[in-house]
Amino acid sequence: MNRNPLMLAIGLMAFSHTIAQKVDSSEFYFQKGIEEKTAKRFLTASSYLDKAIQFNPKFKEAYIESGYVSLEMRKTDKAMAQFNKVLEMEPNNTVASKELMELYYSYRQFSKAKEMAGKCTSCLNSEKIKAMCSYNEEDYGSAVKGLTSYLSKNPTDAEATYTLARSFLDMEDYKNAVPYYNKAILLNGEKNVWMYELGLLYYSQEDYKNAVVLFNKAAEKGYPQKSDFVENLGYAYMFSGQTDQGEKLLLDLLQKKPNNKDLMRDMAEAFYNGKMYQKALGYCEQLMKMDSNDGKALYQAGLCFQKMGQKDKGQGMCDKAIEMDPSLNGLRQKQMTMGL
Repeated sequence: MNRNPLMLAIGLMAFSHTIAQKVDSSEFYFQKGIEEKTAKRFLTASSYLDKAIQFNPKFKEAYIESGYVSLEMRKTDKAMAQFNKVLEMEPNNTVASKELMELYYSYRQFSKAKEMAGKCTSCLNSEKIKAMCSYNEEDYGSAVKGLTSYLSKNPTDAEATYTLARSFLDMEDYKNAVPYYNKAILLNGEKNVWMYELGLLYYSQEDYKNAVVLFNKAAEKGYPQKSDFVENLGYAYMFSGQTDQGEKLLLDLLQKKPNNKDLMRDMAEAFYNGKMYQKALGYCEQLMKMDSNDGKALYQAGLCFQKMGQKDKGQGMCDKAIEMDPSLNGLRQKQMTMGL
């Protein structure tokens, strides 16, 4: 069937005119959206940009700007949808990849964040994000490698430095963890949690003097001084030779936790290790008053008497303690082996 050429031409012209009208409308609403975004009227900007997309569903720049506006309004789900739409149209778009990389990371969707970082290798934070994702996925070897590379180019990044320190800590590589913790704290002196963690690390390495310093720095910066914090600081004081400060803190804690046997037992041991045998004996006696069958307290008291020169009395107490609690015999064998 023959078609009228004139009617076909008119139809094509009408179609082209409709398309042009839609493009013009899309551009109009896009520019209005940009104006409102610049004026920080984000809700109105979002409405205009949605209209721009409605008139032109392939308007890549409108999706990107809509994503930015959604981020300003903390509508992260919509932002992710808009940036993903851009990638559907242009899979290697670095703008959308960068925003999605950071959004997925904030959502703790680490595999997707790493995927986006791979699409955006030129983005400033891509190497860092990949390494941080590896840390969160407990792939510490990859995290150390990536963070070390990133920090060689960005040495003042406190967060990355701290994460590298944590990576070494979780790998139980304490020797390398300590200097990076110290560097992270120098870069950001307000992170009390970092200070407390470093204090615990020093404590575990029996570097009690530095543990005291870091615990106190954490407290000065507002770290919550709950019971576990006070206990750690108290023992750090005691083991560093500052027994008066340590005992005061621990006695204050005992008032809140009266008759706490574990606390008194640890205090007795701390004084014993500090060669303050009379002090240690006092806490052993308190424990035995609370429980006359406390073999561990009796054994510790016996050791104190031996160190104080009353060897026969102390030996007899240790023998009686082992009769009460045969498991203490293993402790005696260990002490004999170590020459204590």
